[in-house]
Amino acid sequence: MAGVACVEQILKRNPEFDITIFGDETHVNYNRIMLSLVLAGEKSADEIVLNDADWYRSNKIRARLGVKIAGIDRHARIVTDEQGESTPYDRLILATGSKAFIPPIPGVDKDNVHVFRTLDDTHALMAKARKGLKTVVIGGGLLGLEAARGLQVRGCDVTVIHLADSLMERQLDATGGDYLRRRIEGLGIRVMLPRQTAAIMGNGHVDGLRFATGEELKADLVVIAAGIKPNADLGRIAGIEVNRGIVVNDFMETSDPQIFAVGECTEHRGQTFGLVAPLFDQARVLAATITDNRGPVFSAAAPATRLKIMGIDIFSAGATDDKAEGVETVRYEDPALGAYKKLLIKDNRLIGMILVGDVEDEQTYLDWMRSGTDLAPLRRQLLFPPAASDQGLEVADMPDSETICGCNGVRKGDIIHSIHAHGITTMAELKEKTRASTSCGTCAGLCQKLLRAVAPDFQEETKTSLCACVPFSYERLREIVKGQKLKSVEEVLAIYGNRKGCEVCKPALSYMLDMLWCGDHDEDRSARFINDRVHANIQKDGTFSVVPRMRGGVTSPDELRRIADVADKYQIPMVKVTGSQRLDLLGVKKADLPAVWRDLGMPSGQAYAKGVRMVKTCVGTEFCRFGVQDSTNTGIELEARLENLFTPHKFKMGVVGCPRNCAEATVKDLGLIGQDGSWQIVVGGAAGKSVRKADLLVTVETRQEAIEASELFFQYYRENGNYLERSYDFVERLGIEKIRKDTVYAPDEEKRKLLERLHRSKALSHDAWLEGDRPVNPTQFVPIEAIEKAREPQLV
Repeated sequence: MAGVACVEQILKRNPEFDITIFGDETHVNYNRIMLSLVLAGEKSADEIVLNDADWYRSNKIRARLGVKIAGIDRHARIVTDEQGESTPYDRLILATGSKAFIPPIPGVDKDNVHVFRTLDDTHALMAKARKGLKTVVIGGGLLGLEAARGLQVRGCDVTVIHLADSLMERQLDATGGDYLRRRIEGLGIRVMLPRQTAAIMGNGHVDGLRFATGEELKADLVVIAAGIKPNADLGRIAGIEVNRGIVVNDFMETSDPQIFAVGECTEHRGQTFGLVAPLFDQARVLAATITDNRGPVFSAAAPATRLKIMGIDIFSAGATDDKAEGVETVRYEDPALGAYKKLLIKDNRLIGMILVGDVEDEQTYLDWMRSGTDLAPLRRQLLFPPAASDQGLEVADMPDSETICGCNGVRKGDIIHSIHAHGITTMAELKEKTRASTSCGTCAGLCQKLLRAVAPDFQEETKTSLCACVPFSYERLREIVKGQKLKSVEEVLAIYGNRKGCEVCKPALSYMLDMLWCGDHDEDRSARFINDRVHANIQKDGTFSVVPRMRGGVTSPDELRRIADVADKYQIPMVKVTGSQRLDLLGVKKADLPAVWRDLGMPSGQAYAKGVRMVKTCVGTEFCRFGVQDSTNTGIELEARLENLFTPHKFKMGVVGCPRNCAEATVKDLGLIGQDGSWQIVVGGAAGKSVRKADLLVTVETRQEAIEASELFFQYYRENGNYLERSYDFVERLGIEKIRKDTVYAPDEEKRKLLERLHRSKALSHDAWLEGDRPVNPTQFVPIEAIEKAREPQLV
């Protein structure tokens, strides 16, 4: 990738260069970062090609593919290939990359032991992979985890073995590595840490591994992804200076002034390289040097690392040692979301960061770190920086030399130039012309912001597909599912997807089926998140939170006694009053969940679900001297009508008996505000990270009219909201005028149909806690430790 990137830059500076490229692979250059997508079957080999044969021909480049160099005569300036042919040169670039590091483990030469480095390696693994094949990946770095995911998608039973105590220890601390491990294990991949492989066993063909501890693990296929080392053999053959890699100076020159090197084969000031971003910087410097435009130098500044592993976003930059003198650490953790933030601060300046699962604020943090921003006035906002009022500030604050797409080495200046040169107005055009955001996709948001800021005729695009597993938009899929009466996630994926799905599309499809068929569909419990599978909210220590429903926040002495008895009986460590006027039992063991629900005898409050959470109420007219409407009973009725129904995201409601708004109805997804002689219905409010006052939907005179208007909006949001889109984003996206037109101002027949579909869904809904006595899956309430122990016959 670095070598041909350098050639591209050379041709931009001087298209008259006479260029010959040798490569021992038989393929034209391709994007190695996307090999895991080929392994998983999400991309074909052709789709990851960077420069096809036509590009070589049109630039008059002689491509000697599948031809390896055997000798270099520096004095005669001739290279000799393995076919015996000699080719003279004026200037020679060595861009031989790296090769897989194979640890000195006895048995690595057995059949079915592979590395994962090239397209040929990928094809070899694809030929071996099959459902149920016991596969072990040695190495818990980026390449090993990508190989593991690709093989798992192909049906293999995958275990990752890693020598260190945590995954990706070069980029993450122990906590970040643990978050990554849990997310990966949640996808069905087993992780064993720390494990040192002492031998690969088998009689000619691998059948297992033996660890240094003496324990053994069965394996039919072993993939070694334990790191890389510079491929510096040609440097040694040429007789130039080589340490770990081919030694280069700031201009990418070797010890021979006519020989240059670029990429992972290089060593610059004692440092070698394994990430692609700095290698594209090397390519630009070398192109300037070799075309006699000597000036730019390679600084090897430690880049920020942006990665996406198995769909999990990771970002790290700057210092990682939080034990250093004077360093403060600020952390945020949300185990249920799989989100982890760690900021390292010294003298009120940000010096480093690790983000896992939530990288939305990465650019803000980078700006703080690079500019040396004084964080003293921002201490209360460190973990959740406020959104900039100037939406273009993030990209305006970047220099043109800033790399936007690390996977393909595309800088801000490159994108701006392409927008103007090619009249780019859409993300699709931007990807085609610059390659930005065509690999892991982490930079898509930045590309979109830059396009919006620069392109005079920018065209906002809707998401083109649900995810890589299902190449259709959410809207198109909805039409297909409805028209063809598909009623299971498995059926949709088998016909229109990759047959397997992922953690992105399966929950979305599960919700879509529930919404379209009003609950009359084949529920695939594995397609749901863990909270939905066990009907409780997982906590950071692996226990669960149980919240029984208390309609309108109203309870009774009998319910309170039952809650107290359950807390005593099951030694529940905390009972807490929630902000939603309910009681939360925290620290419940997974195995105890069915018994806890049975003893409570109360319905689920769905505090874990992408669905109806609660209706918060004030006391209204019954006791309050200011109340003008009966908010308590109205809230109870509204909750009873909508509970147990799924929505695109969590859905919270509030009902207040007067405009004093004691139950905060104006910052709920749906709110009813009692006035003297009328009700206001407001929608799309928010009180979280960003606060949004709800929009007025309509004002009506009676309670039943208020409830009907609420039901109309509720079902309209269910049917038209994108999965994981909160109601406030939905209202802003569609606009309140359109929502009114399609709900409360719609023709009577359309309103009737909306309400009919809602009532049909409600009729088929049920209290999830009834599953305690008849679990959908036999391991539904079995602790993960017990499941893992049951799998351990493989270990001796």
